[in-house]
Amino acid sequence: MHDMIFVNLPVTDLDRSRAFFEGLGYRFDDRFCDGNALALVLGDAIVAMLLKRDFYATFTDKKVVDATAESGCLLALSARSREEVDSLVDRAVASGASAGRTEDHGFMYGRTYDDLDGHTWEIMWMEQAAVDMGPMEYAKQQGV
Repeated sequence: MHDMIFVNLPVTDLDRSRAFFEGLGYRFDDRFCDGNALALVLGDAIVAMLLKRDFYATFTDKKVVDATAESGCLLALSARSREEVDSLVDRAVASGASAGRTEDHGFMYGRTYDDLDGHTWEIMWMEQAAVDMGPMEYAKQQGV
């Protein structure tokens, strides 16, 4: 149905956001970066547009939330292993993010962090068998 996803997030400081996410190992597509926006590449077809708050506000007639005080969305990204989940979230927290929740169901594991602007990122891993048959069916068959 869709080929790509662009998530738009308001941020207060583009330079600080760039340094934070580059420190986590992400890259930016500079073809789409300027004084108002950064194109954070999360995957082959996944981009988070980090927009200065005042620029972000030009795209909506609604109040722009303060993500440090309110939740407007949770950004969930897959990881290849439990260890990759821990590594990424630990690096984020060491770089100034706030640690969030941890959920461990054995076959499915995830941790969250709030970035420097308060946006919640969930990094999660799931066993391939649970992906293939669906996590609820997998859990039922495993007696979990």
